[in-house]
Amino acid sequence: FFFYHERLVKPFFVCYNKRMSDNNFFDMPYMTEGNVQMVNPQSLAFVGDAVYSLYIRSHFCLVSTARSRSLHKFSTEFVKASSQARALDEIFDSLTDEEQAVAKRARNTKVNTMSKNAKMVEYKKSTAFEALLGYLYLCGKIERLNEVLGLAVKDFGEEK
Repeated sequence: FFFYHERLVKPFFVCYNKRMSDNNFFDMPYMTEGNVQMVNPQSLAFVGDAVYSLYIRSHFCLVSTARSRSLHKFSTEFVKASSQARALDEIFDSLTDEEQAVAKRARNTKVNTMSKNAKMVEYKKSTAFEALLGYLYLCGKIERLNEVLGLAVKDFGEEK
C-alpha cells in the first residue's frame, strides 16, 4: 500500500519531479536558510533523526564486523534521547549563534508526545539536537554537519 495524501505528497512531487525522475535522491536541491527557518522544528527533528541514525549506523558498519543485531544494540546507545541530550550539551558552546537559535527554537517547541524511556528535559534536548542536524542537512551545509556529528560522538562512552 502507498498512502497518498494530495495536500502533502503532490506539492513534493511537483517541486522535485525532475530530481525524482533522475533517480539521484542524494543529489537533491537544498533549501535556502530562510526557507528552512520556516520549517516546523518537529519536522527538522524528523529529518535530523534520520540523518543521525544513518550516520551512526554507517559508522558502525564501517568499523565493525559484528552482526546486525549487535550493530543495532550499539547504535541504539547513541541514538537514544539521553545520549542525544548529552551530545547537545557538549557541543552547544561550539555552535554558531544561528545554530544555537535553531536548537533553542526546537527545544522550546511545545510537544504533545513524550518518550517512555526519557525525561522531558532529555526529550526536548534530543529534539533540539535532531532539529539542528535536520537544519544543517536541509540547508546543504554538509561539511558543517560532519563537524557537528564528529563533535557529538567524539567523547561518547567516556565518563565525566
